[in-house]
Amino acid sequence: MKKWIVNNPDPKTASELVRGSDLHPLCAEVLAARGISTVSEAAEMLGTENLSDPFLLKDMREAAEAINEAIEEFTPICIYGDYDCDGITSTVMLFSYLECMGANVSYYIPERCEGYGLSSAAVRTLAAQGTELIITVDNGVSAFDEAELIYELGMKLIITDHHQTGETLPRAEAVVNPHRSDCHSPFKQLCGAGVVLKLIAAMEGGDYDAALNEYGELAAIGTIADVVTLTGENRYIVKYGLYLLENSERPGINALINQSRLKSPLNSTSVAFGLAPRINASGRFGSPSYAARLLLTDDTDEAEMIAQKLDSLNNERKETENKIIESISSQIAASPEIIDQRVLVLSGDNWHHGVIGIVASRMMEHFDKPCFIITQEGEVSRGSARSFGSFSIFKALEYCSDILIKYGGHLGAGGFSVKTDNIPELSRRLQEFAAENFKTMPVPDITAEKVISPDEITVENIDSLNLLEPFGEGNRQPVFAIAGATVTDIVPLSQGAHTKLKIQYGFKNIEVLLFRRSPDSLFIKPGQKADFMASFETKTFAGRKTVSIIAKDFRQSGMNQKKYFAAKDAYEKFRRNEELPEAYYQRICPDRTELIPIYKQIAAGHFSTDTLYMRMYSESMNYCKLRVCLDIFSELGLAETNHFSQEITIVSNAPKADLEKSSILKNLKNKTNKECTV
Repeated sequence: MKKWIVNNPDPKTASELVRGSDLHPLCAEVLAARGISTVSEAAEMLGTENLSDPFLLKDMREAAEAINEAIEEFTPICIYGDYDCDGITSTVMLFSYLECMGANVSYYIPERCEGYGLSSAAVRTLAAQGTELIITVDNGVSAFDEAELIYELGMKLIITDHHQTGETLPRAEAVVNPHRSDCHSPFKQLCGAGVVLKLIAAMEGGDYDAALNEYGELAAIGTIADVVTLTGENRYIVKYGLYLLENSERPGINALINQSRLKSPLNSTSVAFGLAPRINASGRFGSPSYAARLLLTDDTDEAEMIAQKLDSLNNERKETENKIIESISSQIAASPEIIDQRVLVLSGDNWHHGVIGIVASRMMEHFDKPCFIITQEGEVSRGSARSFGSFSIFKALEYCSDILIKYGGHLGAGGFSVKTDNIPELSRRLQEFAAENFKTMPVPDITAEKVISPDEITVENIDSLNLLEPFGEGNRQPVFAIAGATVTDIVPLSQGAHTKLKIQYGFKNIEVLLFRRSPDSLFIKPGQKADFMASFETKTFAGRKTVSIIAKDFRQSGMNQKKYFAAKDAYEKFRRNEELPEAYYQRICPDRTELIPIYKQIAAGHFSTDTLYMRMYSESMNYCKLRVCLDIFSELGLAETNHFSQEITIVSNAPKADLEKSSILKNLKNKTNKECTV
């Protein structure tokens, strides 16, 4: 369950935004909820109509001049890319441009097994092939040793990158990176493809027309896939690129759109969940050269063949993820205490390194905890980590730096390598870091712009939000809260895989979609009230446009989330045998009158612990007490808990159990003066 944050935009600010512009009132309220208070701020956020002068990027002029000189002299050039979507699109963009300019150019994208960025082995190979100039895209800013080797071997280097730089830079003819401390370009959040787009414009004398028209769609794909902020110049690149994607002349892109079964109009979500994963799959499970060939080919048949290959690799990626998650589920079944820790540290033999980052994200979302996933590969293991809120992955890894071989990252994500024998100590240190820095661990949240009123749910209002597109990092799709709606009907969809709730919200009867939630798993019944956090879209069917509401989260109306999270934190501390105030033990010690109705409720169906809590919610039944009751049932063989899915079921034909024999109850009695009568 996520923490709900519902903004309350200032009506005066929203009104001033409407008066000073052509913004729709609902759109203005969204902007006001996000801290935009003036028309000029709104215009800056929404109205980026061009890209800044490419020559404002430090070393851009030197890079363009050096490359133009190499073109004129037919110098052997190699574009050195990266195996992710941003690196692949960057490589294709610059290679295509230089090839069109008549350059003697090739490209090299390392396989994932070679590791990220320039490598000494690859540099020597390129030198042996006669390369004289290496141009990096989406990498290179940390390749100090490799840069020196390039010059030792008689070659030259130009670096284009967007990753954070240190105080010193590698040796090169030019280092083009907006994050350089001496770079005065106004927009810093470009991805690798965005930097390459500006490089191409610089080689055109600063004119963006040709660069955008020829490579804008590739730059948009790279920008969306790299999850950089979709504000400022990135917003312009993506909007322009999405327009081009609708009528792409690239056979590879059209084939990939068809293979992804995407429908027009394409948006940032289409790219993020349709195109980008398939391009990334080539670098994870095949070879990044597949995706590069797809984006370069002019042959429709070849494009279809490669697109099918990428789709197959993407399916393989999904299967591999699921196998790792099945392994994690088995680990948790054997050692349920894993999920009671402050952070999750999970490891396994030869888990595919290409997907452990994705698995870390999925487990973080599933358990609402920072997650470290480690693949054991002999004596040395590699890991990937994801987090949220104020828990910094980089600081956590830094705390353990003396036992790590190498590490890197930032607030929300990171990677590392560690000797396999040191994994238990790493796990202990990470828990120690969390305990020292967080008395209470952060919880993930979901933010709504405001509570939407029934009369605001109209096609016109929801369509007005399209002005905020494209949505993505730094510009999320608006979410609104629905408060105190009455459920009137529960309708299964796709044979019960999904659910449609019919609700009465004020004077309106509307429908809310719950994806991946079956009707049987819900806590709610017709006639009961619920609150929703939801996104809103308009859909057209049979010529009629309607509002579609998709629930992001929902709960029993009026639930006290502060008490829920406090009780959940207390339960995990109880499971870790950490001392709680005596009053806590008194509040979580159940008696027979509380245990019996919970048992009967479990017997009525399959429930997750959160769903059961919603059904049993009362002032006396806090979340911690409920979980203690479930643990008692499991301890006595009356019920079984799937600790991965958090589902609990009654054990069929279980023998009658004596509650007095529960060691959990005995332990509670020893910690409190309250008589726990059972």
